[in-house]
Amino acid sequence: MKLATIKDGTRDGQLAVVSDDLSRYLPFDGTLQSALDDWATIAPALYALSESLADDDTLGEAFAASNCHSPLPRAYQWADGSAYVNHVELVRKARGAEMPETFWTDPLMYQGGSDSFIGPRDHISVPPIDGLGIDMEAEIAVIVDDVPMGAKVEQAAEAIRLLMLVNDVSLRGLIPGELAKGFGFFQSKPSSAFSPVAVTPDALGARWDGRKLQGTMAVDLNGSPLGRTQTHVDMVFDMAQLVAHAAKTRPLCAGSIIGSGTISNKDADGGPGKPISEGGLGYSCLAEVRTVETILHGGPKTPFMAAGDTVKIEMLDDEGRSIFGAIEQTVVVQND
Repeated sequence: MKLATIKDGTRDGQLAVVSDDLSRYLPFDGTLQSALDDWATIAPALYALSESLADDDTLGEAFAASNCHSPLPRAYQWADGSAYVNHVELVRKARGAEMPETFWTDPLMYQGGSDSFIGPRDHISVPPIDGLGIDMEAEIAVIVDDVPMGAKVEQAAEAIRLLMLVNDVSLRGLIPGELAKGFGFFQSKPSSAFSPVAVTPDALGARWDGRKLQGTMAVDLNGSPLGRTQTHVDMVFDMAQLVAHAAKTRPLCAGSIIGSGTISNKDADGGPGKPISEGGLGYSCLAEVRTVETILHGGPKTPFMAAGDTVKIEMLDDEGRSIFGAIEQTVVVQND
């Protein structure tokens, strides 16, 4: 089953059930958060609508990602992890920071702002400040049901209700100064965007093994391929482990979102990763591109994003059809 939130002029939008091919939708009374709050009761009705769309290709209204909020326009919790430790190692290297060995056994996680997610086709709006270092970060995220404090990994896996893609926008120029204060990210992490639809695990078939999503994360910058990374490769911590980590000392309420961190693959020989132009899988963020350029050439050549630049993040199935819909965004400088 695939779910979306249609923009209707309200803060939380209109919940909709979307056909598997993302061509049509049927509205459902309420919001995605209200459905998650009572999933056991409401999910059967949502599945019934999904089956109706599958059985009758004349049902529903035309679906357009441009009319969508992120599936949850705002959430009680958004915590982002570090499943792909290769990414953490590279970006820390870029700013001259050592990486403790414990990062390979205990995931990093930060609590992001969840009050103002932006839609999958909304602009990335930034203030007119020099040196922001605007970057995309292509990730996977899960939305969970209630998770008790201290939940085991198996419990955490069972609580995963939906999966999405993420563009976790980062302002790289602000990160070192914020981290130096010892209190973590805030201004350097503006509003994130999620894919047009959120997908139930059962609808992913063999792509979802209960803890990892298998697929190619396609990231394009200004219409050219930047990354074709493999989401199930080099994933040190799976999504269930990240959910359990988030719930170690607190319960998670239904509708909490847990992110994987930036998808990042190593070379076949264990190197930091090669660009697509050199036969590699490429990258899911520009910070990695710049770090590898520094390692190989002594300094970065690729600039961060600027006004007018566009990013597209998508995952296709084996027939070339979009699974979650595409995140497509343009950077805009917000001048008063």
